[in-house]
Amino acid sequence: MRGVNRVMLIGNLGKDPDIQFLEGNIGVAKFSLATTETYKDRSGKLISQTEWHTVVLWRGLAELAQKYLHRGSLVYIEGRLKTRSWEDKEGNKKFATEVVGDNLIMLDKRSDGSAGPGGFEGIENVGGEDVPPPTDDSGNERLPF
Repeated sequence: MRGVNRVMLIGNLGKDPDIQFLEGNIGVAKFSLATTETYKDRSGKLISQTEWHTVVLWRGLAELAQKYLHRGSLVYIEGRLKTRSWEDKEGNKKFATEVVGDNLIMLDKRSDGSAGPGGFEGIENVGGEDVPPPTDDSGNERLPF
């Protein structure tokens, strides 16, 4: 049996996307995304719980994020979970789990009532995610952050 690694999130950016360009002018954008779940507890009190996710977008999606997304933007992100590890300066092993986005749909409404900045309702698979991210000589991904 094969596994499935798919994530679908709707949330707001916690900060403007941070974009870096790697060798070959390959763009990588990274930002935090807040998803909030609201429910009533047993006493009927409304409870909100916010989860923060780190989202990474590659290539064309990274450039679109830089151009159109900002802190507070409402987006739908579809992608997969990716965990990476490294050693800090003291030799401690660190881990980070990120959402590597394959699809991006901007959900903000413009002031004229149309969807998304520039009139885009959604942008899907323009990031070229079929190509693996760049790696160093040992096969490890080179992430700029």
